[in-house]
Amino acid sequence: MEKNLNLSLKVWRQKNAKDKGQFETYKVNDISTDMSFLEMFDVLNERLIVEGKEPIAFDHDCREGICGMCSMFINGRPHGPKQGITTCQLHMRSFNDGDTIVVEPWRASPFPVIKDLVVDRSAFDRIISAGGFISINTGNAQDANALPIPKDDADESFAAASCIGCGACVAACKNASAMLFVSAKVSQFALLPQGQPERKQRVMEMVAQMDSEGFGSCTNTGACSAECPKEISLTHIARMNRDYISAELSSSK
Repeated sequence: MEKNLNLSLKVWRQKNAKDKGQFETYKVNDISTDMSFLEMFDVLNERLIVEGKEPIAFDHDCREGICGMCSMFINGRPHGPKQGITTCQLHMRSFNDGDTIVVEPWRASPFPVIKDLVVDRSAFDRIISAGGFISINTGNAQDANALPIPKDDADESFAAASCIGCGACVAACKNASAMLFVSAKVSQFALLPQGQPERKQRVMEMVAQMDSEGFGSCTNTGACSAECPKEISLTHIARMNRDYISAELSSSK
């Protein structure tokens, strides 16, 4: 049965990357439990606009758990208290009447704050550009079955490719490591025959770009996979490490 909630929101407000920023508290009343978390923010922003105040900036696009833009740190967890979902898939029935909800942007130096809850994640784009390509012509749609691929490999490649690049792994990691994201992007090609020609070059260049962006090192705490909305496996990190060592050994000969 639908019921309404009265909530207190502590939201991080920051004008730009140079601004110090601070928390501001807002009361929101009569919030339907059927609303998504972003819809609740829409209601708050509409009220702020009516009151002549600056609305809260936050990222969103598809609102279907696909684009990865709805990146909010909610009560100390990326994307909120539920597992395997993005912020836009989080509904207000996950909270209780009278709750105080703390909302922050991702906290990582490679993700500078643009405004309020919006961070610049173009570092991820540069990592993909550094090596996320293949030189083989894979053909047209009708050629899809011309090159048999073991089902296990195809399934694991697809699972790696499901990474939406939201950055929750970085936000969850105490070192702000991007290893889960990078390993997923490396694995989606490394598991397929079309990705073999650039396999060694790809992992070397993407890891080098990751390091140059200032992401931290992986210490295998597993927080990244636990908080990933697509539940990307840590096995991709192990695969990337093996590929990287192999590529380094080959280049040193």
